[in-house]
Amino acid sequence: MGRGRVELKRIENKINRQVTFSKRRNGLLKKAYELSVLCDAEIALIIFSNRGKLYEFSSSGMIKTLERYQRCCFIPHDNTHERETQSWYQEVIKLNAKYEALQRTQRHLLGEDLGPLNMKELHNLEKQLEGALARARQRKTQIMMEQMDDLRKKERQLGDLNKQLLIKLEAEGQNLETIQGLWGCCGAAATENFPLHLSQTQPMECDLQPVLQIGYHHYVEAEGSSAPKDMAGETNFIHGWVI
Repeated sequence: MGRGRVELKRIENKINRQVTFSKRRNGLLKKAYELSVLCDAEIALIIFSNRGKLYEFSSSGMIKTLERYQRCCFIPHDNTHERETQSWYQEVIKLNAKYEALQRTQRHLLGEDLGPLNMKELHNLEKQLEGALARARQRKTQIMMEQMDDLRKKERQLGDLNKQLLIKLEAEGQNLETIQGLWGCCGAAATENFPLHLSQTQPMECDLQPVLQIGYHHYVEAEGSSAPKDMAGETNFIHGWVI
């Protein structure tokens, strides 16, 4: 036989009522949690017992859900522009809060405005700085290793280029020696075929002929000169013409 339908009415027995409340309350909270997870729904559940105790569940924060509930209930649905303005206003407030938090964190990282921080926050800040310093040193070491590898590659390339230049230089030297040897052989052969006479046993005999001098003044023999009168005939000198 199946379980019959239970009539919903207030339980008169106080003990039974408390037991039923505990069971149904736990089941309701469980169902709300499952619904929020399975269906990705935003759920806020508030329960007050008959003794005034509060039991609540919220999937996205109770205050946030209540604000959303107020916006949906108290803003007229036909005023779309006002709803958008209110939404943008809330977004601006959130962005300002994030901006202030980031500025405060930046000041803390720079060692400024540390007065309001307690011991735990200072310890967390110290850990963050140590982690950032370790990552910076690791990155610095990595860059230095990469630069050293590049320098080693350039060194090997320059060494190979130097070897190639040495090989070319040796080849050019050998070619130059070969050319010089060929020139030496050719010069020796030419000397053997055409001997040079550097000196003559007898001087060259030249006949003196009269020389015509033009443009000189008439030669006048100085008084008391002991030179012979026929000197012009002996030296073949012809007096200059007077124009």
